[in-house]
Amino acid sequence: MILENVGQPLERVEDFPLLTGRACFVDDAGVKPGTLQAAILRSPHAHADIVSIDAQAALRLPGVRAVLTGADVKAWATPFAVGVKHPMEHWCMAIERVRYVGEPVAVVIAESRYVAEDALDLVQVEYRVLEAVVDPERALAEDAPVLHAAVGTNSVNDRRFSYGDPDAAFAAADRTVSIKVHYPRNSCTPIECFAVVAEYLPGEGGYDVLSNFQGPFALHPVMARALKVPGARLRLRASHDSGGSFGTKQAVSTYVVLLCLASRKAGAPVKWIEDRLEHLQASVSATNRVTTLEAAVRDDGEILALRYDQIDDCGAYLRAPEPATFYRMHGMLTGAYRVRHLAVRNRVVLTNKTPAGLVRGFGGPQMYFALERLVHQVAVELALDPLEVITRNLVEADSFPYRTPAGALYDSGNYQRAVAQARAEGGLQELLLRRDEARREGRLYGIGYSAIVEPSISNMGYITTALTPAERAKAGPKNGAIASATVSVDGLGSVSVMVDSLPQGQGHRTVTAQVVADALGLSPGDITVNTEHDTQKDAWSIAAGNYSSRFAGAVAGTAHLAAMKIRGKLALIAASMLDVPAESIEFGGRKIHSAAKPDQKLAFHRVAGMTHWSPGTLPPGMGPGLRETVFWTPPHLDAPDERDVINSSAVYGFVFDICGLEVDRVTGKIRIDRYVSLHDAGRILNPTLADGQSYGGFAQGLGAALMEEFVYGDDGSFLSGTFADYLVPTCCEVPDLRILHMETRSPFTPLGSKGIGEGNNMSTPVCIANAAADALGMSEIRLPLTPSRVHGLLQMEDPPPRPGSEAAGEAGKTAGDGRTLRMSGAVDLAGTPEQIYAVLLDPDALARVVPGCHALQAVAENHYRADVTFGIGLIKARYAAQIHLTDLAPPHALSLGGSGISPLGSVSGDGRVRLEAVDAGTTRLHYDYGVSVSGKVAAVGSRMLEGAAKLVLRQLFEQLGRQVGGQAGAPASRSWWRRLWAFLGGAE
Repeated sequence: MILENVGQPLERVEDFPLLTGRACFVDDAGVKPGTLQAAILRSPHAHADIVSIDAQAALRLPGVRAVLTGADVKAWATPFAVGVKHPMEHWCMAIERVRYVGEPVAVVIAESRYVAEDALDLVQVEYRVLEAVVDPERALAEDAPVLHAAVGTNSVNDRRFSYGDPDAAFAAADRTVSIKVHYPRNSCTPIECFAVVAEYLPGEGGYDVLSNFQGPFALHPVMARALKVPGARLRLRASHDSGGSFGTKQAVSTYVVLLCLASRKAGAPVKWIEDRLEHLQASVSATNRVTTLEAAVRDDGEILALRYDQIDDCGAYLRAPEPATFYRMHGMLTGAYRVRHLAVRNRVVLTNKTPAGLVRGFGGPQMYFALERLVHQVAVELALDPLEVITRNLVEADSFPYRTPAGALYDSGNYQRAVAQARAEGGLQELLLRRDEARREGRLYGIGYSAIVEPSISNMGYITTALTPAERAKAGPKNGAIASATVSVDGLGSVSVMVDSLPQGQGHRTVTAQVVADALGLSPGDITVNTEHDTQKDAWSIAAGNYSSRFAGAVAGTAHLAAMKIRGKLALIAASMLDVPAESIEFGGRKIHSAAKPDQKLAFHRVAGMTHWSPGTLPPGMGPGLRETVFWTPPHLDAPDERDVINSSAVYGFVFDICGLEVDRVTGKIRIDRYVSLHDAGRILNPTLADGQSYGGFAQGLGAALMEEFVYGDDGSFLSGTFADYLVPTCCEVPDLRILHMETRSPFTPLGSKGIGEGNNMSTPVCIANAAADALGMSEIRLPLTPSRVHGLLQMEDPPPRPGSEAAGEAGKTAGDGRTLRMSGAVDLAGTPEQIYAVLLDPDALARVVPGCHALQAVAENHYRADVTFGIGLIKARYAAQIHLTDLAPPHALSLGGSGISPLGSVSGDGRVRLEAVDAGTTRLHYDYGVSVSGKVAAVGSRMLEGAAKLVLRQLFEQLGRQVGGQAGAPASRSWWRRLWAFLGGAE
């Protein structure tokens, strides 16, 4: 069969509707009349008991139809299944206790999203705040707060593995090299966030859901079980288009269950579209990992053995399919190197953070950051060239298929040739000369490398490696990687294809059309590919979905197999019509003919139409119709054996990266001078799309290396809720990428293809880190390498603040973890100390000073209860606040404190105010104050707190001055900063 379309850089058929605004996302799809809108009330605390929930005020708001609470969830659902044997209960909503900021506590269902959001402020939740833990090593301590009392520990999975004889290898080694690394918590930021439209079907006792869920469909039975319905009664439909995912949208499964229950409570279909703050705060992130890795090495750089100690922080719950991030890479912990001895300890730890999940390349960035940093460190300690250490240890070209100690079966490759090609075509020699010149001039220039094996088409059984052999034997074996595709031809010869992978922007329709067109002698424009999915109608399996770079090798290959079955049937029909052997039939140019009779060409649609219009004339034994569904699973994907040996993926590509970069000594900024990435992904089906995947993975890897990190305060407050706090690269920050290809085709996939969608997300962070380590001459490198962090590595301090000033807020400073604003300074006010003191002690006057204050009621002497509206931009809520004055020394000093709670989060502040008479009509007010924020306040405003300190105090003091001078009637600006400071008792 001649491949005329496969391998060609065809333009994507998906692009026209996307670029012209004609795409159909979940929010664009029509909904049934009477569909309601949902808004989710989320916990402002990282760890707290729920004492009570009162939704009566919210239910009285016109337009509100229902409020779903934990009591409803407990009555209608069950906890999600988890992948380890622990009595951990993870529900779709907090039941009795919240364990991370942003965890759903209630759902308001109303006639509009506006009404639902307004009603959130009226749901009163009383919490009993508990101590939180956010550091995974601290979570392992005996005195750490335990998230799940029934489990009794925060370590929910602790397994040790040994392959070969690592102890003997370490004893025989010339030396041991070790490194400890911390991989940060980060995620992906798709343009479209989570989206769910759910309907309860009381007559059937089931649910119908439209969502941008991407799979894996192993979560379908998890969702059905949580809803207490048979799988067939949870109908899950995917939208026509999806605005990106990169793995994150598998986590929408939790919200699918939540919105199904909301529909049941409201008695109507319910729609929910996640906003950006919700997505950053509470959707999903990659695990942050702490790894201690040791290598037993010879003096010539040969690595004999590796010893891993890995701690994965999975957040507040072990959400299915975790601990997938650990075990997807388990069979290949030796990477691209021929290390034969391996020891591993894996610990899964829970902390008060968002539950982790599948983020692009899951497990790969974390594992390779440790392994490739170690290889670099081996070179440093042995005074060798890092590239020499890499090439000395690579798996030999004549070893494929190559079995690693832990069980991965590398199907094909030639790593030495790949490195040589990258060196030559990537211009490594020129980079080395640039580095020499830069160093002669005193500049910081470094070169880094990374050599990684990219797995694709995951073996479903790899996750069960988290269980002991005895536990696996009891549960039964799990293995394989089933893909399915259906090809059908109608009575007019039109060809349509359905696949079980839900694209998130990769171009599945384009490539599938290329593959099927070649099999049937048509052009890609003749093929209609449908990538929507309906679990009640379409072919799928547990392994279905869009993940682990399975499309090119498994899904496109299965479409090829289905098309070849159609081709075989058409060949038999044509052979009968032409009276020739079926083996002589050829396809091309929309015609079917025999090599023996080249002049007698039959139109494709004529032959195909026979199965519909004239079934009685078909060859004996052939049934009517032209529709073939193929299920395929790769060979060699066995369940883990009693020795925990597991081939965790079907095929394995290779990526070799070179990075040259320069570090600015003054700014701490890193400039990528050149980045080269060579990929061996087997047969390339569409070069343009393959390069697009590499560019995208590189951009995300660059973000992980230089910008992206989810930051949490010590109390679990989430501090990265906006793109001002969670920085992601744009086209302006992403440098040119030089992409190179070589092909060693896989013997294990129908088309010889492997995955290419995740490689750079695994290789780029550590390649940049190695280059930075080379430039700085340091071994302790933590990501992301922001300018401030680089400054710390260079032991450079920020310039000291300017000398104290009388201007308000000059001394404003953010302290600690970024959620506490500490302010001190002085300001001159018109009035005597007695007048100013009197305002602070007068409840009526104080209420006028506090912007946004609806009511101020004295509950005790100098202790007030306040009702205050406060917001950041469009994020507003009504706070129940307490303001108190203590340590009074009239008229010269007092202590001022305040605290409040609302659906936005909690805020508290305290400080000291001192009044000093300057002259007969002027008082100098000295202040020293601290404000702590949590919940949405911290997520939205943490980066802006320090910069706004002057504005906060200036506006506050202006209002206080007006009050003292009798100008209180003049309307003051309702700046949210003003509300924040004043509400916290900042009316000094």
